[in-house]
This record gives sequence, structure tokens and C-alpha cells, in this order.
Amino acid sequence: MSKTATSSRPVLTGIDTSGAYPVHYRFSHAKSGNRHLVVVFANFSAPDDYGWSNGVFDNVRANILWVRDMFDGKNSYYLCKDMDFELERSVITLISNVMHSLGLTPDQCTMWGGSKGGSAALHFGLKYGFRNIVAIVPMFRIGISVQKRPAIADFMMGGQVTDDRIEILDRVIPDLVRAEANPRANLYLLSSPQDENYGVQVEPFLPLFRGYENFNFVYSDSPFITDHTTVTRRNVPALMGLLNLLVDGIAPRIGFVTNGHEQPDVDRSGIDSYLKSTSQVRESFSAPVVVSPSAGERVADAKVRFAGTARGAVRLSFWEKGKYVGSPPVSPDGSWSWTRDRAWSKGEHTVRMFAVDADGFHSPRAEATFTVTAHDSLPFGTEERIPPQERRAPAPPTISYPAPGQHVTASEAGVAGYAEHALHVTFAEGGVSLGSVPVSADGSWSWSPGWSWLPGPHTVDCYAVDAEGVASRGSGASFQVAGAAEPLQAQAPTGYFR
Repeated sequence: MSKTATSSRPVLTGIDTSGAYPVHYRFSHAKSGNRHLVVVFANFSAPDDYGWSNGVFDNVRANILWVRDMFDGKNSYYLCKDMDFELERSVITLISNVMHSLGLTPDQCTMWGGSKGGSAALHFGLKYGFRNIVAIVPMFRIGISVQKRPAIADFMMGGQVTDDRIEILDRVIPDLVRAEANPRANLYLLSSPQDENYGVQVEPFLPLFRGYENFNFVYSDSPFITDHTTVTRRNVPALMGLLNLLVDGIAPRIGFVTNGHEQPDVDRSGIDSYLKSTSQVRESFSAPVVVSPSAGERVADAKVRFAGTARGAVRLSFWEKGKYVGSPPVSPDGSWSWTRDRAWSKGEHTVRMFAVDADGFHSPRAEATFTVTAHDSLPFGTEERIPPQERRAPAPPTISYPAPGQHVTASEAGVAGYAEHALHVTFAEGGVSLGSVPVSADGSWSWSPGWSWLPGPHTVDCYAVDAEGVASRGSGASFQVAGAAEPLQAQAPTGYFR
């Protein structure tokens, strides 16, 4: 089972292929035998299209299922491609498989998301009868929302962004609410008048919830909220408090409630079997074979040539000491060879690698061990001294998140954007290397550092690096990390509650 470094709690990754569309997921087991499942949907700026995956759920006791909104390289609101809603059915199949593997029921589940993810939490929670729904600044009129993102609109509507198709998507959630689908749900909806979408996307639909037994609207009105993206960040502490209550079986309302029901010794064979069968690492997918360098070989030249075979793979992924090194392609006959554009440092090296197939599944790991004996080798990460006129640097990466000077919390700061014709993007601050991430086939990339930033201003320099190892000029991502968040001060407007 492959692991990710999105938070401090152990996380497993997998792909559920039982539906028409493969659905990528991350999963983390509950703490202390807790019997609850939180399903997390992603917003548009979520790193790697997994929402809330930066450690904010570390202290939540429940099982956590992060569902990735990336299908054929595009976001979809977890709904459709070319108006084909089999995509939605593939997503609910994944959620149901995980829930049943844990031996849980919809009454023991919470749907959670913000913005696009908030819409998904509402849609799946209402339509499929899940007990708890937390929707943070959701978009009710999905058709109008995706019009602002033409590539996603084309993907969802099959290149025909017509009034009829916009209306179909606009009605997906409102029609469920009008029909009072799942009226016993514990519904928590958060929005703010400072959100530029509030007047069109939220306020007109609030009266529709009058028939719901436990509908709660958190109206967050604060001078520190400046736009759609800051509503969530301002309310994270209160939202985490609410989530832990829901996990404990307490839905804030008048009446008698119970909590607890942990089962530390519960049989986990069902979920373990499911996670193994859908793991992104496939034992049946052979690990790469390394022909060169041979195990323990002493290499006199700091330019080391790797070669071997990887049947069924389209590319390899190389790592050393937990850091990404490169991703060479694999020929149709399974052969591959690769020489890094930068010299290896003198001394011993252990490079680990795995193969990746066309569907994104990983093979088990292989490794190459060698020792560089050259005395003139350059330090690891130093660019080879090639005359500038022979280099053709790629364009600097475009930063899509955060906005210049945007205020973020210490645990949420990350960077995302696009880098056409680049293999990976590297990051530095004040001349200190912070790491790198690979660039997706569509040019998109996102990076979450895995640590909490110190309060104050930060500028992360981002560099696009192409397959030849040539780095672009830097693009600066500037943001302001706030100190400790203040307690939520929210007052709901009158008229929305019975």
C-alpha cells in the first residue's frame, strides 16, 4: 500500500475501478476504534485535487476518506463528463464500498467539503441519505459556476455549453432540496456576505431548507473575511470543533444525544481487504528491472546512466532520500534508459524507483545502489555547467494559488499553478530549497509542504524544470501567514429557522 505525506497520520492511497470511471482516493484509519467515516470532497485550489489534505484532520478521530476530483485531467464537481453522470455513480460506488468495508451505515457518515467540495457534500449527502452534511460556501448553481472556468465547463458539458445544459447542472442541488431529499439529515451550511458568490449562489436557496429537521446556517460576517476563499480559513477552528462533535454522535440541537460507541477491537478485515484490492500499488505489476548500474557498482563518472526494463509501464518515478529525482518514459517494448542532467555527488547512493502504468497504478519498488568515485563531481542538485547558449529554458511557472499577498493560516499555505512543457517544479525560499513536485500531463501542479509556516510574509520562488534539466526563471508566490485564528463569531440572519 503506497503512503503519502499529506499529514502526520498514516494515509493509504488507492484507485477504485469498479465503476465506469476510475476514482482515486486517500484513506486514513480511525483512532481508538472510532466508528465513523468522514468523506472529504475537494475545492478548486486543493493540492493534487484532494481537499483538506494538509493535516487539518490530524486530530479527527474518525476514518477519513479523501476523494480526488480529477478525471481525465479535469475537475468535474464529482458529477459528470460530457453530461454522463456515470462519473457521479463511480464516486458513490467508491464511498459505498469503503463504508460497507468498515461495517458502517449512512447514519455513521459525514459528508464534508468547501466551495466545489461543499456542493458535492450537499449533493451526495442529500441524494444518498448520509446522516451528516457540512457544506462550506457551496455553489448551488453549478452550471453558472463552471461557466467561469471554460475548460471545466467543456469537460462537464461535452464542449456544448448551452443554456439547456447549464440549467440541468444549475438544478442538480436545488431540486434535491425542493423535494426534501433526506429530511432527517443534520445539515450545517456556512457562508458569508463577504463571499462574492453569496447573493447568487447561496442566499436565494436558504428558504428551501425550512422542511429539514436539523438545518443549521452559520452566517459568518467578519471584516477579516475578504472573499470566497477566506471564509473557510476564518472558520477552521469552529468547523473542526463541529466535526469532532458529529464524529462523536452529537449533532448540535435540542434533545437527547449519546456519544462514544468506540470498538477498539473491531474486525478490520473488511476494510483491509478493500484497501488492498484497490491499492494504487499493484503486486501483480512487476517492479522495474535495473540492468545498469549493477548493484553496488563503483562509477568513475558522476554522470550515471540507468537502464533496464519495465513491462506494462509508461514511465518510471525515481526518488532518493524521499526526494523526487526524475521520471523517464518507458518505450512500448518495456525498455528504458535515463541519465540525469545533473551530476551525482561523490559517495554512496541508493535510488529507489517504481513503474507507473497508463491508468496511474504503481508497481512495487526497486532500487539501484552505486558509489560515485569521481573527484570532480558536482554537489547533488547542482546544475551541470553547460554553456548558456546551448540551453533553452522553459517558461516560468504560472501561479494560480495563492493570490498575491493572500492571507492564509499556518497549516494551509501551499502553491499551485501551471508549467507547460516542464517535468517538475522546484521551490525555494530565501535561497533554501524546499522541495519539488512533478507536473501533470495537462501542465498543472500543486505543492503542499507538510509543515506549518511561521506567521508573517513569505515568498516562495517557483522554478519550472524541463526533461533536460533546464530550469526557468523563478515565479514568486507571495502570501501572508496569519497568527492564531480568532474564535468564530457568527450570527445567522433571521427568517431561516422555524
